[in-house]
Amino acid sequence: MSHPFLKIALGLYIVWGGWHWLATRPVHPPDGVLALEDPQQVEFDHGAQIRMGRWMLTERASYRVTARVLGSETYHFDALADLVPEDLALGWGPMSDNRILRSIDITQSNRFYYWHSASLPIPRDVIIAHSANTHVIPRSPAVATLLSRIRPGQVVTLTGALVDGRRNDGIWIKTSMTRTDSGPGACEVLLVSDVTAE
Repeated sequence: MSHPFLKIALGLYIVWGGWHWLATRPVHPPDGVLALEDPQQVEFDHGAQIRMGRWMLTERASYRVTARVLGSETYHFDALADLVPEDLALGWGPMSDNRILRSIDITQSNRFYYWHSASLPIPRDVIIAHSANTHVIPRSPAVATLLSRIRPGQVVTLTGALVDGRRNDGIWIKTSMTRTDSGPGACEVLLVSDVTAE
């Protein structure tokens, strides 16, 4: 009884693995700066409050970023997963150019984006100011689907609002409001209302 079940389960796992690889495999764009402009941000004096499940979000600023996807990481089980299912490491300006990125190793884990370079191709503060780990919150199921299809290497435009959030059990999250910070608290928390990908 167990052998046919195991074969079916293994077959389904292989099919799922193949589909997942196809859906998330990196894109290999040409050399050159692919995202020229810095993110556009306009702060609100009194941002709207938005209820999403157990969370109350407060809008801090409108935000639009066109950037190359340096990496993506999905989260299912941490304290933020019910609000933020995915983080995107984004790069613009020099951090969207293969000629720079070839010298930089990029990883993501535990809600952080990490970079390392044995020999910096550009100054450290330029790397920090032109890249960010972004906690993306889909505003709708349609946006969630589009976000889930984003692949490393793609150039995407995300439009929405930077938000702070508090859950009904007291857990909270706070967005960065500047591109020049790093470390804990430096991630943008973006409620995404629109996604376009090249």
